[in-house]
Amino acid sequence: MINDITLEHGENQHQNAHFENHSDMIDYEVSGNLTYSEISTIAKGLNLISEFYDVKAACSIKGNCFGAVALGQSSADAVQKILDSNPIDFISSIIILSSEADSETVKFFKDSNIVVATNFTNNAIEILNNHNVRYVTIKTPLKNYKKYLPEDIRITPLGTLIQSPNLSELEKDNFKVVSKQKPTVEQIEDAVFAWKVAKHVASQAVVLAKDLKTSAISQGLQSASTEFALNYSCERSKDSILASDMPLTEHDINVASQGRVGLIVIPEAGKEIITLADKYNICLITTAITNICY
Repeated sequence: MINDITLEHGENQHQNAHFENHSDMIDYEVSGNLTYSEISTIAKGLNLISEFYDVKAACSIKGNCFGAVALGQSSADAVQKILDSNPIDFISSIIILSSEADSETVKFFKDSNIVVATNFTNNAIEILNNHNVRYVTIKTPLKNYKKYLPEDIRITPLGTLIQSPNLSELEKDNFKVVSKQKPTVEQIEDAVFAWKVAKHVASQAVVLAKDLKTSAISQGLQSASTEFALNYSCERSKDSILASDMPLTEHDINVASQGRVGLIVIPEAGKEIITLADKYNICLITTAITNICY
């Protein structure tokens, strides 16, 4: 646990910052010092990875932007998948795991990484220490993590904004297939996975995923969000799932068809969008849930 301390600086070097404990915190241990930005980034990564508390999951995140997210047969398998998905952003990123890290898992990490996991084996800790890799052990069970999410409070010159945490979940009654093309079981699994990732990505999000692994995450962009994701994914977009926190335009559907996307998950879709999806034999699912995230 980090004690109340004055941090070296805030998000920028000219900003003063300090860290305070409070009563409603998760239980965790840190192997070394963390900066303001690292603490903020770890919290955002845990918000996402807690969605997958009951499976082996991993994500890379840097500067509050997600690089890749994947599920695997083991922690090492999940880490290998995020490394394959986005090797550039894996460098110097914070890696968040939903389960224990063993020696096979930590072999991927360098001193530029920070690793967060629910537990570390003795062999894993020895390897991390030998490579000067900082690590954070989350002792509070991840299945209880959402109970610790506080109200979102933003103090602005216009006044103070307060909202409850985003605890949205996909409900069977809201999860509707609105296209003629129907999804396979595997596509539904990928659709739920991609939707959970998009929920925590900066707004105007577009997430491409297949086989429970992201191939592209577009975040914080405007009209170019879909094109950016498809261009980054390249040939991996074929038969993939596209999930977005926003309704898509006809241009987005046309772009998705060019990338041979197999299924799209969005909050809502008008008649024109449904007709266009049917034209391209794309399965279209609406959730009735918009997850705006800043």
